[in-house]
Amino acid sequence: MHIFMKNSEPLLPFYEFIATNVSVGIHAVDLSGKTIIYNTKMKEIEGFHFDELADRSIIEMFSFRQHESTLMRVLQTGKKEINVKQSYWNKNGHEITTINDTFPLIVDGKLIGAIEFARDITSLEKLVYQPLRRYDEPLTFDMIKAESEAMKQVIENAKKAAAVKLPVLLIGESGTGKDLVAEGIHHAASPDPEAFMTLVSRRSAQSVLDKLNQLLEEDKDYTFFFERIDFLNLDIQEQLLDILQSLPQSKYMLIGSVGSDPITLIAEKKLSKSLYYFFATMAITIPHLTDRKEDILPFVDDYFSRHRERFASQVTELAPDVQELFLQYDWPGNLKELELLLDEIVSFMTIESTVTSDLLPLHFRFKVQQQDTNNREPEFFMFHQNHDVMPLDAYLREAESYYVQNVLNLYEGNITKAANALGMSRQNLQYRIRKIKKQ
Repeated sequence: MHIFMKNSEPLLPFYEFIATNVSVGIHAVDLSGKTIIYNTKMKEIEGFHFDELADRSIIEMFSFRQHESTLMRVLQTGKKEINVKQSYWNKNGHEITTINDTFPLIVDGKLIGAIEFARDITSLEKLVYQPLRRYDEPLTFDMIKAESEAMKQVIENAKKAAAVKLPVLLIGESGTGKDLVAEGIHHAASPDPEAFMTLVSRRSAQSVLDKLNQLLEEDKDYTFFFERIDFLNLDIQEQLLDILQSLPQSKYMLIGSVGSDPITLIAEKKLSKSLYYFFATMAITIPHLTDRKEDILPFVDDYFSRHRERFASQVTELAPDVQELFLQYDWPGNLKELELLLDEIVSFMTIESTVTSDLLPLHFRFKVQQQDTNNREPEFFMFHQNHDVMPLDAYLREAESYYVQNVLNLYEGNITKAANALGMSRQNLQYRIRKIKKQ
């Protein structure tokens, strides 16, 4: 039995099977913080065995997290917390990102514990770290589709930053488009389209400094975009600051970015206070896509326009019900998740011009449905029969298509690299791709 209980009372076989095999992590605790239920998926996410948790409080066990536990907060407040995104290092030293729904358990008017449902989006986060597509042309502010007031203000502030050529800090989650704003600043500040240089902090930290020093030797008026400086260790951040402070003012456009509130990052010792103050001469926050949903449909229209131009396709629009789904969904991966979804949809379209609901990948329909379910009080039936249930073979074909397409996106269409990552031969992967396209 892979779902573990503190006592020996058996679950009904159906409940046990569902909880064991569900793709959502489940962790339930009593009032003292002791673990009552901890399913297989949660074990995969956090790395613990039930035996390590059974007689110990989560106050002790989750000290490895660099943030307050949502389970603990719900125990203290008695209030549910929905769609809380958290990134942390699990017991095995892996960085994990989840979206959690955490609920108080109340019986006869009394709080008896809390239960958390965690969706692992770590793989999605890695995909979202890829920059949004450039289409091999300079990206100016005029090309960034901004209908929301929040994004219009971002562009207005970015134009001011470009005019004064002072250091800028871009703040926003992965996939929000910080790289697009950075490039827009460059083209507003510099006449040289080739002088925009992105230094990626997710790679070797020392390589950022080495690349910077190499470019400085060229004595060219570069715009340097230091993507996610909060990924650099503090020692490298201080070395970077020393280099930047030695540069002549106004020669270079200097842009840094972080993935969350810089004050919190400083408190968690992920961001040097001095480096923050250097870049934060002008700080610009790029809002989450959920907070600027007016920008979703213009982005889709622009994507379709470019796709028609590049591939002579016929895709032109979303059906009204699909538009509604796009506007309802929370987009945890922001614009990058939307772009990846559109990549997947159009890759299987041939003569269709409208994206109808039957063309949406199963995983997206499931996530929208799951989100709608999570906005209601939970019932302890983790599976509900409905008329949309697919045969298992059809479901597995959808799942394979989704996974293969995302791995190909991750490796930018390189069949050899994708096949190696999937643990199969190049020929086998090509066969599967042809098979998927025929479905």
